[in-house]
Amino acid sequence: MINPGITAWLWLMPLAYASAFVPALAGVGERHAWRIAKGSAAAVLGLVLSVLAVAAWEARAGAAAIDAPGLAMACLIGLLGWVILCFSHRYLQGEPGQRGYIAAMLFTLASVSVVCITDHLGVLALAWLSSSLGLHRLLMFYADRPVACVVAHKKFLASRLADVSLALALWLIHAEAGTLSMQGIAAHVDASASLAPGMHAAMALVALAAIFKSAQLPVHGWLIQVMEAPTPVSALLHAGVVNLGGLVLIRLAALLSAAPVAQAMLVVVGSLTAVLAGLVMMTRISIKVRLAWSTCAQMGFMLLECGLGLYELALLHLLAHSLYKAHAFLAAGEAVTHTRRRQLFPDSAAVSAPQRLAGRLAAAPLAMAAVWLSTTAWQAVSPHAQVPAIAVLIIGLGLAPLLWQDTLSRMLRGVLAVLLLAQLYVGWHLAFSALLSLPDSQVAAPLVAWVAACFVLLYGVQAWLLAFPGGRLSVALYPWAYAGFYLDERFTRLAFRIWPVQLPQRAPHPFPIVAGEQA
Repeated sequence: MINPGITAWLWLMPLAYASAFVPALAGVGERHAWRIAKGSAAAVLGLVLSVLAVAAWEARAGAAAIDAPGLAMACLIGLLGWVILCFSHRYLQGEPGQRGYIAAMLFTLASVSVVCITDHLGVLALAWLSSSLGLHRLLMFYADRPVACVVAHKKFLASRLADVSLALALWLIHAEAGTLSMQGIAAHVDASASLAPGMHAAMALVALAAIFKSAQLPVHGWLIQVMEAPTPVSALLHAGVVNLGGLVLIRLAALLSAAPVAQAMLVVVGSLTAVLAGLVMMTRISIKVRLAWSTCAQMGFMLLECGLGLYELALLHLLAHSLYKAHAFLAAGEAVTHTRRRQLFPDSAAVSAPQRLAGRLAAAPLAMAAVWLSTTAWQAVSPHAQVPAIAVLIIGLGLAPLLWQDTLSRMLRGVLAVLLLAQLYVGWHLAFSALLSLPDSQVAAPLVAWVAACFVLLYGVQAWLLAFPGGRLSVALYPWAYAGFYLDERFTRLAFRIWPVQLPQRAPHPFPIVAGEQA
């Protein structure tokens, strides 16, 4: 764990956000509220960068151990929090209720930062609950929109299910280990020959809480429909809100590695979510909706990595995906320009569908070979560098679409990109593995085979659909995929039957249609 001095400095993060939260509620002018909020975010960014430099220096000197996951997430929150607040100031010009937006944004950032730096599971649970309540206020920014109310209500229900699961898990953990300190829990696991049934049940409940909080199927609907909220809120989701479940699992790696039931839950739910959401994403035209479905799939990807014991890969995935997706949402408007440019300069190569399919199927082993060669090269530098075969498969299939090109020049650029990214990905994977020093996890072979089959199937189906968009498989699968396999509709009906939502009254239309004037 990071030493107490550095931890004390990190606790200035939520205090800095809270210092700007109070003026926003006190009724100061919007202009001053934005200035104070952006100043506090800049101060937090400077703080976490300074703490990162000091921690790296002390770790290099062997003077202190580093809580790498928490510190990495603190840096992510500090950077994205500052960027999103600056973007929000421009985005919301002229909108009413900006002070409430600032207060909710700062409250959410403060809560998320507490989750990242605390070592006490009780404090973590309360902060995680607080971040959900702050996000609820942001989702309700346009409270007069019925869809926004429905989305916030579904998010509220899913989060409360997660909070109940986590509360039961903490009760079981305290009953067995006598502490809620993550260091104390790790020591208890190390001292035990095997986990007690209560600890197995507790970890299964923690996994269930992570599944609910990470918008996994079938409770994913709120994430897909969150577009009613301002665009910066979608970006904020990736600054440590929707992906907090992965961080909690990584910090409880000692307990998770000894709980096969929880591992199986994460692998099965995460892989199914990644496959189904990946197929649904292919049917979407709206840029932000595609990004939301991509996030749903990527969160499933991250949870199955935790279930497989690939914690360093999960942390790398968490950080890289957060940065990429926050940028993608904030720059979503540029996608229209890029699409128009592609329409003005279309590909001139004429490639038949069978040739295109063959090329995309051949891209997978080529990309996996590049990852394997990168692993071999890194092992020449460090003999202890090991990358599991399932990680080679996952990374290779993830990089293979870079080779889906129809012209020779673009194919050569794709090959260079795959070789470079494979080196970077494997290098970062090994660096995180050495930095985290997490326990080895023995995962059942059937789970590994299940994940391999899911990703190979997803890759093959996507390649086939893109090669034969009018084929029988595409025609049969499209209605189901476009409807999200009807999972959200079933969850919504069940949830609203248990706890109905109150929709706002619609205001009268400013230009009422006179009888006889309808088209």
